[in-house]
Amino acid sequence: MAGMTSTARPHLNRRLAEFGTTIFAEMSALATATGSINLGQGFPDTDGPEEIREAAVRALRDGRGNQYPPGPGIPELRTAIAAHQLRRYGLSYDPDAEVLVTAGATEAIAASLLALLEPGDEVVALEPYYDSYAASIAMAGGRRVPVTLRPSFGEGARFRLDLDELRAAVTDRTRLLLINTPHNPTGAVLTRAELAAIAELAVERDLLVVTDEVYEHLVFDDAEHVPLATFPGMRERTVTIGSAGKTYSFTGWKVGWVTAAPELVTAVRSAKQFLTYVSAGPFQYAVAEALALPDAYYDDFRRGMRARRDILAEGLTQAGFEVFQPAGTYFITTDIRPLGEKDGFAFCRALPERAGVVAIPNAVFYDDREAGAPFVRFAFCKREEVLREAAERLRGM
Repeated sequence: MAGMTSTARPHLNRRLAEFGTTIFAEMSALATATGSINLGQGFPDTDGPEEIREAAVRALRDGRGNQYPPGPGIPELRTAIAAHQLRRYGLSYDPDAEVLVTAGATEAIAASLLALLEPGDEVVALEPYYDSYAASIAMAGGRRVPVTLRPSFGEGARFRLDLDELRAAVTDRTRLLLINTPHNPTGAVLTRAELAAIAELAVERDLLVVTDEVYEHLVFDDAEHVPLATFPGMRERTVTIGSAGKTYSFTGWKVGWVTAAPELVTAVRSAKQFLTYVSAGPFQYAVAEALALPDAYYDDFRRGMRARRDILAEGLTQAGFEVFQPAGTYFITTDIRPLGEKDGFAFCRALPERAGVVAIPNAVFYDDREAGAPFVRFAFCKREEVLREAAERLRGM
C-alpha cells in the first residue's frame, strides 16, 4: 500500500492552523478597495521627528549599518536603551549583558516565548490581546490561559483587571505571565496597585513575566506608566519589551528591544538569532539618537495624541457608540450595541460601505469570541483633519 503523500495533510502545521490571514490585512485591503479612511491598523499617517529621520539618512550615507550589525544590536543603541530605562524609571541595565535589540516588539515577544517555554507550559495573558501573542505561544508549544479584562459602563467606562481571576488562573503548570500595559486594544493602563498585586503573585508562585510596554510614552490624563520590573523581586524575573515604532512614529523601521537580567537576555538572544539574526542596521543609529530626545518631545507627543483621542472619542460618542475612554495607547474601543448591532465582524465588514471608515472587530483579540463580539477598535494615530472627516462620516451613517 502506498504511503500517505506529503500533500494528503494540510500544509500548515496544527500549532498554527487556527491562524489565517490577519484581520489587519483583510481590513486594510478593504480600505483600499473602498477608498475608506483606515482607522483599523495602528500606524501613524505622518512621520516622526525630522532630525531622527535625517539621522537614519546620515547613517546610510556614512556606511554605518549597511552591513550586518552586531547580533545583540549596535553598542550605541544598547547604551541609549539602558540610559532611557535609568533616566525614566530608575532601572539600571548593563548595555552589554542586559539589553537586546530586536526586529520590532513582535520579534521580541516571539523570541521571548520561544526561548522561555517548553511544550505544555501555560501562559497567563490578559485578554483581549495583541494577536501575535496567541501565535507565538502556539509556536512555542505553550498553552494560553486568558484572563479577561472586563468592561465597566457609564461615566468613566473602562476595562478592568480582576485580580482574583488572575490569581485563580495560575496553576502548577503556569510558567509565565504575559502582561501588556498600556493595553492594546482596550487602552487600559494598569495601576500601581494592580501591578503590585501581579508582582506579588509572580514572586509567590515563582513565575517569569514578559511585559509588553511599547506604549509606555502614550498615557493620558491621570494615568501613569510604571514598569513591572521596578517592583520588589521583579527585576530578575521580568523581560521588558519596548519599541521605537510607537514612540517615534517610525513603525516601518521595526526596531524593538528587550531589557532583562543576563540569563534571561541570553535565553531570548538564543532564540532571536535564529529568527531574523539581525535587522534595521542604519535605523538602529537613528533610534539611539531618538532615545536621547529631551522630555519636551515626549510631552508634546503625548499632548498631540491626546488631542487626537478627544476628537475621535467625541465623534464616536455623537455617532451613538459607547466609548471606553482610553488611558493609554492610540486606540479607542467602542461598544456597538447602542447602535442596535451585536456582531463586530459583520459591523466592521459593512462599515466601509456604510460610512467609508475601517475599524477592527475586537473579537479577533479574544479566545472567547462571544465576550469580544460587541466591541470595535478605532485607531486615532492619524492627522486631526482625517479624524474629523472620519467622525463626520460615522455621524452620518
